Amino acid sequence: MSTLLIAIIILSFFAVLMGVSWFTSRNADSETFFTGNRRSPWYLVAFGMIGSTISGVTFISVPGEVGTSAWTYLQFLLGNFVGYWVIALVLIPLYYRLNLVSIYTYLDQRFGLRSYKTGAFFFLVSQTIGASFRLYLAAGVLQIAFFNDFGIPFWLTVLITLFLIWIYTYRAGIKTVVWTDSLQTFFILGAVGITIWVILNQLDLNFADMVTVIDHHPFSRIFDWDWKSKTNFFKQFMAGVGIVLTMNGLDQNMMQKNLTCKTRKDAQKNIFWFSFAFIIANIFFLSLGVMLYYYAALKGVDLPSRTDDLFPLLAIKYFGPFAGALFLLGILSAAYSSADSALTALTTSFCIDFLNLDPAAPKSKRTRMLVHVGFSLLMFLVIVVFRIINNESVVSAVFRVAGYTYGPLLGLFAFGILTKRLVKDRFVPLVGLMSPVLTYIINAYSEVLFGGYKFGFELLLLNGMIMFTGLLILSHKKTDSN
Repeated sequence: MSTLLIAIIILSFFAVLMGVSWFTSRNADSETFFTGNRRSPWYLVAFGMIGSTISGVTFISVPGEVGTSAWTYLQFLLGNFVGYWVIALVLIPLYYRLNLVSIYTYLDQRFGLRSYKTGAFFFLVSQTIGASFRLYLAAGVLQIAFFNDFGIPFWLTVLITLFLIWIYTYRAGIKTVVWTDSLQTFFILGAVGITIWVILNQLDLNFADMVTVIDHHPFSRIFDWDWKSKTNFFKQFMAGVGIVLTMNGLDQNMMQKNLTCKTRKDAQKNIFWFSFAFIIANIFFLSLGVMLYYYAALKGVDLPSRTDDLFPLLAIKYFGPFAGALFLLGILSAAYSSADSALTALTTSFCIDFLNLDPAAPKSKRTRMLVHVGFSLLMFLVIVVFRIINNESVVSAVFRVAGYTYGPLLGLFAFGILTKRLVKDRFVPLVGLMSPVLTYIINAYSEVLFGGYKFGFELLLLNGMIMFTGLLILSHKKTDSN
């Protein structure tokens, strides 16, 4: 692809986003940024959540990871499906009943101030790292496809990217994000569909041929029953349930969109429909992964050392200008649909949970904008550091880190919802810090302790269980005097 074509795609993409931002920010007040005035259509939220859930990690890493773990990722996705239904039936009614803006205020009402701050703190850490990892992928693609030609360093690419996100979200916040995510989801799915069509066209295959290729390909293996393996079915399935509950149901980023729906039933309807669409979308990505490796084998393409580089390599250098342009549009959409909502959620959580900002107060605008800028700069620093130290697939890195940072949240909410016991609030931050430390130690020596057992994504469940157990030890029964 020519540099001029890439520049036109990038500028056009952001022009559209700025247009949406202008449209959605008309008559916006201080509360619009945080709640969207609770007027979002449920179907718009559901469609947009596909894009924000997919992110740049799924768009690039999942097709590449097929070469390492085949379709075993589908086991994890099946667990995700169950997790979404638990969110719809248990968490959504709770959040709407309490009329929450930040979902972590539930912890204040249930346990106390320190538990509340502990939960919000772990969200801020988890979301900052996770969103930065996802945006890192998009910045890397832009660097290779465009900015390298002008001698622009990676750190400046990241800074420009974050600045553009800040520009189109700073006024209407979550209201803008709901609409831009829907638009970006359309670009993502369109890019995947066209890429598969290009591969079939170049290999002179039809859809039925593709199904046959995928069905017989060794990379299409789904189930792994080896209990010692990191991709064992039960590990993957249970981890899929736990990670969705934490990274979606207990995550301000994802729940903030749901809480912009008009009613509880609309929010639940959104989750139910989204759960099916999510599985279908990811099956397309797994199918694309098999076809990318099949294409590379037939064309004699040398595979890159990092699986994350396979899709960008083929799209930009082998599939032609049209497919390359759509790939770039897809990765931009995937990354920005995740990063813009994350930045908005981080700003919301810090303003509500730590600064006690009143969303309806007119004077809150200046504080909110400063916090918005602060988290943009923090994400910039995390991305640059990750660029220096990373040596693995980003999808693996995201879920590995989530196992440590989201575990305390899972334990806190599970204890609050599943029991009626009270905790000694002042000790909760200490338990929250000890839980990931103990999880790390157990993971490091798991093969010795458990006869060769290796933890995978289910590390999150172990972390949550340790947090839950710690809270149970420090708890007491609720009495009439409490």
